[in-house]
Parts: sequence; structure tokens; C-alpha cells
Amino acid sequence: MATQLDQLKEHTIVVADSGEVDAIRRLKPQDATTNPSLIYKAAGMDSYAKMIDDAVSSSNGDVSLAMDKVAVNFGIEITKIVPGYVSTEVDARLSFDTDATIAKARQIIELYKEAGVDKSRILIKIAATWEGIKAAEILEKEGITCNLTLIFSIAQAIACADAGVTLISPFVGRIMDWHKKEDGVDGYPGPEDPGVKSVTTIYNYYKKFGHDTIIMGASFRNPDEIVELAGCDRLTISPALLDKLADSTEPLTIKLDASKAASMDIEKIDIDEKSFRWMLNEDPMATEKLAQGIRGFTADTIKLESIVKSKIEA
Repeated sequence: MATQLDQLKEHTIVVADSGEVDAIRRLKPQDATTNPSLIYKAAGMDSYAKMIDDAVSSSNGDVSLAMDKVAVNFGIEITKIVPGYVSTEVDARLSFDTDATIAKARQIIELYKEAGVDKSRILIKIAATWEGIKAAEILEKEGITCNLTLIFSIAQAIACADAGVTLISPFVGRIMDWHKKEDGVDGYPGPEDPGVKSVTTIYNYYKKFGHDTIIMGASFRNPDEIVELAGCDRLTISPALLDKLADSTEPLTIKLDASKAASMDIEKIDIDEKSFRWMLNEDPMATEKLAQGIRGFTADTIKLESIVKSKIEA
């Protein structure tokens, strides 16, 4: 019998959530996503030291440029393995600065261009703040495709779709983490997982109203969450969980179906800046997890920056 991973691939594009080039090469996903935390983790491995050293040596002492080159160097290697998109993240410290986010995205795309990688292969990954979404709207009009990350609410998802964003990344496991703590429980049955329910709501809304933005579930804590979202446009999954799916031959049932969503009774929501901020404010989970996510990516960016600085100084 086919493995769960093979069954999943029949209905959903599987993406590797890793900065480890060797793991991506072994798993052969369609796309790959990285973030500062994953790159920082990989940067500590001897096998990737050359990518860091190359970025440092070619940056003329410019720390910001060296940091961009580190991310791009990892991305370049990944584009040699996966046939689809590779996501490269903008510095999370720019999450509330539209103009700076746009400038950084253009810089990243230019570095890829210099390395012979076309922008059609790259998704610029931006935190889904209002400022980030507005930056993505402008970038998309320039032909720079974007992945809006740290999605925790329907307000963020709708604003991204309205902005013409190529892809969003709702964080399934982090939503569950918050609710587990809030509810004082160890976990939830698959269909009742709050993260699963959140992505299902976004999926049905998008398909009901004909939004083209791709939904890519992310941040999974266990295989059950993945199985419950079979049929989603894309799912980005860690190597450890991909291996678990590859080791299982349990039957997998499609849970998300665009044709069924079309006939659902779903209210259309109009989003502007005021309603976006209000809806986010009224959702304590989304407010807390978005802020926490930005802080977390920033912390790992600073750690990676310290490695780059020390090499520049040396």
C-alpha cells in the first residue's frame, strides 16, 4: 500500500520546511521554505560553513549585505534541488516598515538575479502585519511573488487575498500551542485541533469567494494535523514529520475540497486597515502569536548576525 506521504502528494503539494540542504535533497519535495530560525540552526553545522564564509567574504564588511547573502546562498542551493518555489525571508525587524520591507525584498531578488536564479523561483517571505501585507501588494505588482507568513487569523488571510499575495502560511501548530495552554489540555483530536480548524476556515473562505492566493499550512506538531488538512493547496512539513508520513501506510482521506466549499454558507468580510487591526485586536491568540513569532525570528536573526559579525571582524 502507498505511504501516507505518497497519498498526500496526490492531492496536496508537499513542501519541505527546512534550511538543511541535505535533508531537502533526500526528501525531494516540490517546494522548500526557510526562515531565520531554520537557517541559524543549519548555519551551526560544519557542512554549511562554506555558505556563511562565502557570504562574508563577498560583502565587503557590510553586515546587512552579508546577512542577505547568507539567506540567498541557502536558497540558491535549494533551487538546485526542488523544481518549484523557494521562500526567503525578509528581516523580521522590518515587519512594521512597508518601505524598508520593499527595499529589502528587491535587494534579495537582485542577489538571486546576480546568481542566475530567476525571480519566478523565489517567494519573498514577509510577516503578515498590515505593513507587511501592503509591502507585498506593491511587490506583487512588480512581479515579485510573496509568501505572507505568521498567519493566525482570518483577517490576515483575507487582507492577503485582497492584496493579491501569491501564498500565505497559516501556522497550525502554534495556534494549537496557544489553545492547549489556554484550555489546560495536552492536545485535541485531529478534527478539533484549533490550528486545523483555522486553516480549514481560511481554505473554505478562499474557495467560496474565488481567491487565487495559495494556502500553505505550516508549523505542524504531529502527523494528525497534516492528515486532517489533506487536500490543502500546499503543506510545508519538517523532515522529521515527512519521515513519519513516509513510514505509515494508513489510508488518507481528503478533508479539504474546493467544490464543497463553493456551496457553503459563508459571509463575505470586507477588510480595510481599521477592520484588520480591530479583528486582530479582538483575537488574543492571533495578536500574541504574531508578536511572538516576529520576536522569535528576530532573536534568531540576531544570533545569526552575531556569527556573521564575528567572521567579518576576524
